[in-house]
Amino acid sequence: MQALIEAHETAYVALHRVVHRAGSSHDRKRADRIEEQALLAICSFPAISRSDRRVKAEYLLTVEARGELDLEEHMQAILHSMI
Repeated sequence: MQALIEAHETAYVALHRVVHRAGSSHDRKRADRIEEQALLAICSFPAISRSDRRVKAEYLLTVEARGELDLEEHMQAILHSMI
């Protein structure tokens, strides 16, 4: 779980770097796709241990507070991970 969170945080920072610099829309689309995939990996992760469930929930609540859990795919992945 921690490795997935670190990958998402890295992708999130990279996306914001690309967004705030002048450059091609191709770079922005690529960075956005990488960040989205990293977040979906967290949403999809089947947290089995109590510790993983807590870490996942706390992280996703933080992400949601920034308004990032806005795709239907996010909720679907979270629900599927609970089955």
